[in-house]
Amino acid sequence: MCDLAVAAGVAQLPPGIKSGLFCTTPGVGVARNLSRKHAMEMLVTGDLIDARTAERWGLVNRVVPLEKLDEEVTALTRKILAHSPAVVRLGKQRFYEQVEKSLAEAYGLASEGMACNMMLDDAAEGIDAFLAKRPADWKNR
Repeated sequence: MCDLAVAAGVAQLPPGIKSGLFCTTPGVGVARNLSRKHAMEMLVTGDLIDARTAERWGLVNRVVPLEKLDEEVTALTRKILAHSPAVVRLGKQRFYEQVEKSLAEAYGLASEGMACNMMLDDAAEGIDAFLAKRPADWKNR
């Protein structure tokens, strides 16, 4: 249930059912991140899910060699940290609010989110920085 995930190529996601437990709690996150068929396969077979399958199914964003894992996570983190913390926070909040809504409700939330975003000082700063071809100096934390 994390926002982003990077896996080492040697990673395997373990099943719980072999230990006599149906993973109902992890199943909540799995069902919201995978197709129902993939989620059910993962929950009922007891098969280990290798990193490439996890990537193909959408459980992880990317798979890298084990020796590159820290480097890749750091690079991904730096990309996110380069943006306005307030804008990232607002975007994440709106993303998770809208994702389970109907299409019409989701667009309503998205429109409201854009309007709220435009009210932040960082929106003006980001546009100014883009036009001036300079790095942004984020104000909103």
